[in-house]
Amino acid sequence: MQTITLPRPDDWHLHLRDGTMLKAVLPETARHFARAIVMPNLVPPVVTLADAVAYRSRIMAALPAGMAFEPLMVLYLTEGTDPADVAAAHTSGLVKAVKLYPAGATTNSHSGVQDLGKVMPVLEKMAEIGLPLCTHGEVTDPAVDIFDREAVFIDTVLDPLRRRLPDLRLVMEHITTEEGVAYAAEGGANLAATITTHHLIINRNHILAGGIKPHYYCLPVAKREKHRLALRKAATSGSPRYFLGTDSAPHVDALKEHACGCAGCFTATNTMSLLAHVFEEEGALDQLAGFASRNGPAFYRLPVNREMIRLEKRPEPCVWPEKIVSEAGPVTVFNPGFPVHWHVVA
Repeated sequence: MQTITLPRPDDWHLHLRDGTMLKAVLPETARHFARAIVMPNLVPPVVTLADAVAYRSRIMAALPAGMAFEPLMVLYLTEGTDPADVAAAHTSGLVKAVKLYPAGATTNSHSGVQDLGKVMPVLEKMAEIGLPLCTHGEVTDPAVDIFDREAVFIDTVLDPLRRRLPDLRLVMEHITTEEGVAYAAEGGANLAATITTHHLIINRNHILAGGIKPHYYCLPVAKREKHRLALRKAATSGSPRYFLGTDSAPHVDALKEHACGCAGCFTATNTMSLLAHVFEEEGALDQLAGFASRNGPAFYRLPVNREMIRLEKRPEPCVWPEKIVSEAGPVTVFNPGFPVHWHVVA
């Protein structure tokens, strides 16, 4: 039997939704994770400090008794966002980042940014006060192939923005390409990147070969195998530039298995076991604590969690629920398609 002990991990990109869905999925994260950067793309979105305060209250009210979890709040950047409110949110200590969604890029992003010039005063204020910007790194130009949208975003949006505001602290969220890995590696101390659990496991063949698999469909969409291998190399490298952001995104099955299915993989339930499997495959179990527990707090200037988590490799495979039950309907848990033997035991 093998055992791994590491500081209790954090999730630096998480969707908890709201209402009945929040109540159903929050325990799945709180079981293993101490903190999470909570995405603000609700309807309506979390735009102001007051919105963030109210959403945090709803999250804490939904947390089951006996569970410890700290939501790290994020503001949704719009072309009407007030720089003074962002500064006040930062001063409050409640809000840890602002999220840039290019309008139309993903779920509930219609309120996002179409003209970056209109939000430049906000970004300038963030650079001044040290508040990180989290980016959904895809262009939305319909002329750009969906598999190229991350690379084009880096060249046409991200790099020019960073040259204009070199003091802006920025997280490239859920990178999926060799280009994303390389850009983050060369970006200096003000730049980091999150990598999801599912992008370490699936490539685009898993979604499309042998029939469409709606529960593997996500945005950014999984890419070619060479990109998955680049992500694995980055995550297991020990570099502080990369850390875990699951992008765990619950949708009820009726909206996933649909003529226009929603994007998102729900991985909150089994991420830690899956990561141990991946890191073992890469011969890098000694790097798991950095990726899951240390690099994210270092970038966000927060302490590493004191509590510990232990995983054991056992002969019998892990068994997870196939679905999480919510009042709105069932949510399918990400299935890697192979047995996993790393059990979270404490």
